[in-house]
Amino acid sequence: MLATDALWFSYQDAPTLKGLTLDFSRQSVSGLIGANGCGKSTLFMNLSGILRPQQGAVLWQGKPLDYSKRGLLALRQQVATVFQDPDQQIFYTDIDSDIAFALRNIGVPAADIARRIDDALTLVDAQSFRHQPIQCLSHGQKKRVAIAGALVLQAKYLLLDEPTAGLDPSGRAQMIDIIQRIVAQGNHVVISSHDIDLIYEVCDAVYVLRRGELLVEGTPGEVFAQKTHLEQAGLTQPWLVKLHTELGMPLCKSEAELYARMRVKHIQEAS
Repeated sequence: MLATDALWFSYQDAPTLKGLTLDFSRQSVSGLIGANGCGKSTLFMNLSGILRPQQGAVLWQGKPLDYSKRGLLALRQQVATVFQDPDQQIFYTDIDSDIAFALRNIGVPAADIARRIDDALTLVDAQSFRHQPIQCLSHGQKKRVAIAGALVLQAKYLLLDEPTAGLDPSGRAQMIDIIQRIVAQGNHVVISSHDIDLIYEVCDAVYVLRRGELLVEGTPGEVFAQKTHLEQAGLTQPWLVKLHTELGMPLCKSEAELYARMRVKHIQEAS
């Protein structure tokens, strides 16, 4: 269980997170959205133990987080963060060495390291460029390597900061597929993103933050139907929700689902 209980965090007496009570264990994929400065990145740093709240708590396995060296080491083997910029967490020039670094530090046997690396790279579709120098990789390829570096820890929670930022449409679709594969293995994913359409398509639960406070929460359908609340948070509705609310088209979770339903409707009307 990864959650927060009435969590407050301030930078120099300026409250950034204000009494947040969130539970990321309820659904497989949770989304955090809000305008710049709403507290998403600060919340991620609290969830991973980089920052410590002044009031309230981060809850891990039902108990307040243990901030001892041993406690944080245990947490970060189960709750792994992938930053928006993959260059912030890739340090080696070859992929295998970079991914193996954390496992060697915690004493995982060499045979297990090799197996875990192979499994992680397969999961993120990185086998085809596995032996290329990291400096020769595209931004999207580096993101996949960074995710593989988190997956080898066999973490149960993956915190993804802007996973589709800087990706072209093909890379974005591939990232969605990777997220779905991670969840299919029984893991939880928490996504912080300005990509409203991504959050709508892949998330099971959505939390909207405004100036450090929780403005609204619920399923994507419930949250994104609340146009007034979204505008208060500096956000807009996903394009699929706009088609539904403005034009009366079927409410679909993906472009593929919309096209499939429209084709069926067209066939029914033509027959």
